[in-house]
Amino acid sequence: MAAIKQFQVTFDCANPERVARFWCEVLGYVVPSPKGFATWDEFDRSQPSEEQGSWCACADPSGVGPRFYFQRVPEGKVAKNRVHLDVRVATGLVGEERLATLEAECARLVSLGAVRVALLPADDENESCITMQDIEGNEFCLD
Repeated sequence: MAAIKQFQVTFDCANPERVARFWCEVLGYVVPSPKGFATWDEFDRSQPSEEQGSWCACADPSGVGPRFYFQRVPEGKVAKNRVHLDVRVATGLVGEERLATLEAECARLVSLGAVRVALLPADDENESCITMQDIEGNEFCLD
């Protein structure tokens, strides 16, 4: 049997730190301080001016979830993203209780700059979920 691998999720974006801090709020993650620096800001200021703000990361403070890496790219998002995250906020819930939990989290994320796209209501096979976009238009779902 193959060994289980750790992985990192990478986002191309215009403003890596802003997007990283958004996802920290979504997931309960933190922006770690790079080795040898007290804070992310201290590290970033130590870089040559052309490299400042070129990347940022966020990580699960418990060390369980994957690390997210955000890198600045010159081109904007022109089509649907090819990686789609489902943020599990209502696992095990059904019906009205699930919908209320999804709606509450949606409202919290909208207040942080996310955009609500659509409610996908429950059907015979799936429970409800809400499609959203992060602060740079990357699509994800509250599930």
